[in-house]
Amino acid sequence: MVAYQDFVALSRSGNSEERGQAAHLAAQAYLLHSGPADEHAALYASLIGFLDDPSVRVRGALAYGLLHALEAPRPILLALLQDSEVIARAVAQYSPALIDADLIALVRKASITLLHAVALRERISARVAEAVIGRGVRSVTLKVLQRSDVPVPAALLATLAAERGEADAELRGALLDRADLPAGARLAMVEAAVASLRLARIVKGAVAPSRLERLLRDAMDTALTVIGEGEAASGGTPFASELVATERVSARVMLHAVVNGHVMFFADCLSALAGTPREKVFTILETGGRPALNALLSRCGLSAAVSNLIARLIFHARAADLADDITARHFVVTALTEELIVEHEGVIPPELEDAFAYLSEQNVALARRAARGVMSAFAGDANAERPMPAIELDQRLALPAA
Repeated sequence: MVAYQDFVALSRSGNSEERGQAAHLAAQAYLLHSGPADEHAALYASLIGFLDDPSVRVRGALAYGLLHALEAPRPILLALLQDSEVIARAVAQYSPALIDADLIALVRKASITLLHAVALRERISARVAEAVIGRGVRSVTLKVLQRSDVPVPAALLATLAAERGEADAELRGALLDRADLPAGARLAMVEAAVASLRLARIVKGAVAPSRLERLLRDAMDTALTVIGEGEAASGGTPFASELVATERVSARVMLHAVVNGHVMFFADCLSALAGTPREKVFTILETGGRPALNALLSRCGLSAAVSNLIARLIFHARAADLADDITARHFVVTALTEELIVEHEGVIPPELEDAFAYLSEQNVALARRAARGVMSAFAGDANAERPMPAIELDQRLALPAA
């Protein structure tokens, strides 16, 4: 507690540090006051008086006293937002008493420093985030996008991806890190990343062109089906329907979806292509016989040969866990490839050449992945059962001199 006479002496002092103490005391007294209304009004008037103090130190002490209080008077905070940059930055970043309308009005004409301060607030609404990003300052936009706790409208994320994501790798990475990025925009960002990798000198110099193309194409197929599976599982946007409308769903994509266990996305693709309810498609995939499967696949516009191939793959997939078991994937792809070779006596029909080439690529890739898993597990078991014996010094081989 400070006597009123002492407070008056401090507030009228010629020393800015003492006036700052008075401003801070007045702010604290206003926030903690629980007495008569006229006293509260008098404290409010004293706060307004300190706004006109010529010293930045005094006005800064006033701001510091009100900075973290939800009950701080908004008119005084709005006045402090028009003060020197060091004071305005602190109020913009920390004051919880400012509402969205205050922040949006500030953002529309704020300097880059104040924009950064707003972007660092503990909580930012979608409206404020949209206003901050709308200023078009790259560094501030990145700061907002990198905060997963800040909601950003899906339409704005899609616009950023379309207009700036392809040319800006850092912005593209920030967008891809966001779980709320729309599926179509995410696929476009993956395509842009793949295109950048294809042109990167270090990548082109390390991988043979044909192998690089296979790796990137397989990565794109995987990205597309993974995104589609996530959208199908969450019941989000009709991603499969959008792909069908833009003719992005091919036999290769559907084969890739089944081989990798992305059955929900596969079912969505069939539903969109055939114009059949999703629940009916699931029933046919789970328990339908060959005639029902062939009828569904033919309604999707697939040729008889491709329909027969996918139907065989579905029957194999019913008995295997393709989503998590690499060995099961390898077994299924191997079995299907060998069936095609035996059935056609080694002469694959032209309409199945692309599908057979895909299965052959997957066979090699899955064989490598399965072998790595088996060898690492075998090495772990062998080491656990029989530790490597130590070699005595006198048993070590002596290498001949060069």
